[in-house]
Amino acid sequence: MDVIAELTKDFETLFGKKPEQKFFSPGRVNLIGEHTDYNGGHVFPCAISLGTYGLVSKRSDKKVRMYSSNFKDIGMIEFDLSDLRYTEKHNWANYPKGVIDTFNKNGFDVTSGLDLIVYGTLPNGAGLSSSASIEVLMAVILNTLFQFNIDMIQMVKMCQQTENQFIGVNCGIMDQFAVGMGKENCAIMLDCNNLSYRYSKIAMDGYKIVISNTNKRRGLGDSKYNERRAECERALKDLQTKLSIRSLGELTEAEFEANKNLITHTVDVKRARHAVYENQRTLNAVKALEENDLKQFGKLMNDSHVSLRDLYEVTGIELDTLAQMAWEQKGVVGSRMTGAGFGGCTVSIVAENDVEAFIENITKVYTEKIGYAPSFYVANIVNGAGKLK
Repeated sequence: MDVIAELTKDFETLFGKKPEQKFFSPGRVNLIGEHTDYNGGHVFPCAISLGTYGLVSKRSDKKVRMYSSNFKDIGMIEFDLSDLRYTEKHNWANYPKGVIDTFNKNGFDVTSGLDLIVYGTLPNGAGLSSSASIEVLMAVILNTLFQFNIDMIQMVKMCQQTENQFIGVNCGIMDQFAVGMGKENCAIMLDCNNLSYRYSKIAMDGYKIVISNTNKRRGLGDSKYNERRAECERALKDLQTKLSIRSLGELTEAEFEANKNLITHTVDVKRARHAVYENQRTLNAVKALEENDLKQFGKLMNDSHVSLRDLYEVTGIELDTLAQMAWEQKGVVGSRMTGAGFGGCTVSIVAENDVEAFIENITKVYTEKIGYAPSFYVANIVNGAGKLK
């Protein structure tokens, strides 16, 4: 299906005119470095070819009309620029609406309304950042339509602000950063402490990134995400009674082991250990990749999943089944859960010739064990959000 042609047709039917501009914003998958972003550590995400398309026209009044081809039953959502409050019945549209509100609050006044149709190829609630994808999409649309000339990093920060303050999810910056700053065939080595980053080429000739979706829905806001974050913050506070650190990401494994007795809650020790060790794992994984040691990279991916299962406790039977099964398949370099956890997806690096068997074998076992089938996506690594020609 030609997505743009279909959306253009729908846009004309809905709004009675042609769209002025077309945009695409990718999703992201994090190859390694999970739950390290808000702990001041490193992450290693890339933007993927699944994402959100947006077709838009500016209006001469203050009315905003939004329609999603993914949620046809919700129909057209309308609001005025004078009332940008979070409204439950506006459902998905709260994300782009929140971005408009954030732009205004940061001194970039959105002076006229718009008509927008969106369509996402990302599975909703799968942990591939459908929310960050639509936020950054909206930021790029506003930046283009109103000629604000804001650089991408500032837009990324405003999208995180939207998620934190308007939506109410206390997320780190990784998702929005990967969606906005993605680069074709590269993953981004990002230090979440200071936003320093570099691109690392993913030379994966003969291998594919396969995303396996548990198809268990997961809402980030109502998951235990905020609880995990609080446990890490509590551990950090305990460590700061003796150490002058600003985040867990600043610690080496040895420093953590030497000072873990400062942490008063047993559960917090486990959470902090994951954050510290996962950060070091990420640094080692990128080094391995840059030395073309895909085997070592894969081993560190597997270790990451085990830590997320045993120390951070964010996996669950669905993700564990997918990872365990992947480890047993021919041609698999490594596999781990990606995203916040509690459902969502795993990411695996699989030899191209074995992808078909990989999907077939895992579908069979997973369906028998869990009671419903998983979904699979073979993704390419693409550029970040921008205007389409």
